[in-house]
Amino acid sequence: MPNVISDTSPWITIRQPLSGAILSIVTELGMGEREALALTVEIPDSLVILDDALGRRYARLIGVQFTGTLGLLLKGKQVGYMTTIAPILDQLDALRFRLDPSTRAAVLKLAGELPV
Repeated sequence: MPNVISDTSPWITIRQPLSGAILSIVTELGMGEREALALTVEIPDSLVILDDALGRRYARLIGVQFTGTLGLLLKGKQVGYMTTIAPILDQLDALRFRLDPSTRAAVLKLAGELPV
């Protein structure tokens, strides 16, 4: 798999899980989700980004912290990494990220980008 992350992103580290224990237990998930869960177990105080309901169920089962893409965007705006979320949601929509219109409206309201 090609490395799509630029070398100019020092805050990103690409690595493989050291243990395959979780990888063999959680067979219903895709390899990426299984590896993400395995890394979350290996790295103390980490947070895994999961949007899939089954992935979230396994995260709860093994006791790891998780958030979704939308939660990550809301947190990013809250701490000042971005000033607006709507254009990012538009980009996700163009990439066929499934987002119900009512969920989109709720996220934009939480972000202060829609009237309360």
